Amino acid sequence: MSEPEDQAHRSGAVALRRAAIAIVIFVALAGLLFWLDPASLYLWIKALHVIAVISWMAGMLYLPRLLVYHSEVPVGSPQSETFKVMERRLLRAIINPAMIVTWVLGLWLAWSDFSLMGGWLHAKLALVVLLSGVHGYLSRAVRLFAEDRNAKPSRHWRIVNEIPTVLMIGIVILVVVKPF
Repeated sequence: MSEPEDQAHRSGAVALRRAAIAIVIFVALAGLLFWLDPASLYLWIKALHVIAVISWMAGMLYLPRLLVYHSEVPVGSPQSETFKVMERRLLRAIINPAMIVTWVLGLWLAWSDFSLMGGWLHAKLALVVLLSGVHGYLSRAVRLFAEDRNAKPSRHWRIVNEIPTVLMIGIVILVVVKPF
């Protein structure tokens, strides 16, 4: 491993460690809050769910844009190597944990509030499953870019960049309007 790669790896490990520590502190504070005032747990879980959704969506909107830019630079160039680090860190430190927290807390809320019933909720869950599929597709793309095996042009990534936005709009409308 070259010195810049080693430094980037160490820097990424430090960032990941900091994110893990923040999550542990947050969970400990949430546990303390539940112990002190269990009645307020529902609203805290709802708030945490919204925070996780915002974090997940921020990453899902940014990662395809990075892939657009990455696909436009030569393989092996310094810019390509920088994009690899940015994509990996975004995926591992923000998008993956945010998706997990979104799913866990969202399912808890759906069960405790609605007993997993309601047409709008089923439609919302279907869109979240699709968004999770896009997440998986982007995760695979990050691996392919890391291996210098991207075969898709920037136009493809520009189109993929719009998919999370469309899904997010549908999800928000279903949650707020509850049309059926």
